[in-house]
Amino acid sequence: MTTDPDACAASPPQLRVTLAVATVIVVAVVVLVVTGLLRSTPGDDRSSPSPVVAPRLAGSVTMTEAVASLAVLRDWDRARSAAWARGDVAALRRIYLPGSAVGVRDVAMLRRWMERGLRVRRMTMQVHSVQLRVRTERRIVLLVTDRLADAVAVPFGRGEPQALPQDGLTTRRLEFRLARDGWALAAVYERPLASTAVTSGSANW
Repeated sequence: MTTDPDACAASPPQLRVTLAVATVIVVAVVVLVVTGLLRSTPGDDRSSPSPVVAPRLAGSVTMTEAVASLAVLRDWDRARSAAWARGDVAALRRIYLPGSAVGVRDVAMLRRWMERGLRVRRMTMQVHSVQLRVRTERRIVLLVTDRLADAVAVPFGRGEPQALPQDGLTTRRLEFRLARDGWALAAVYERPLASTAVTSGSANW
């Protein structure tokens, strides 16, 4: 999430998105979690199809809580995508827990793109798996494997949109906390896809 735009003066830098799942994809994920299966979306790379993944839930978590947690993720993604598309720093800051390092980095990155006269739209993520690790009244932890799909950089005023490179698959642990204005992202932990195995019911990876 800390790509330096000055290092890519000839073309927009690759956008490292914390998490920006398109609404339609997240809705599909919710439905598939209820049925017990999560498949790759139609837009996934056909040369390397994702296997069917059985969602893992913490032992004390109900399916209703799992679906509600994904709704939190969906709403957060909508707000983040809208803030990036508008170049709205204040709106972006509001969806992060105050003082969180991930929020500071995201706001700084948005400002760098705006300084170059660019907005980022269509921040769609291809979701390969979602696991609910922790759910309490004030805390949600999700383990998500996804990649950036169709984002474009759009110049202010006139100019043609420029497609941004697709990410490789990345697994992240997202921690949401209940704040005064609703659920806010408190922390993001990233790790290589090769080490995504987790123990169901654990509050850790």
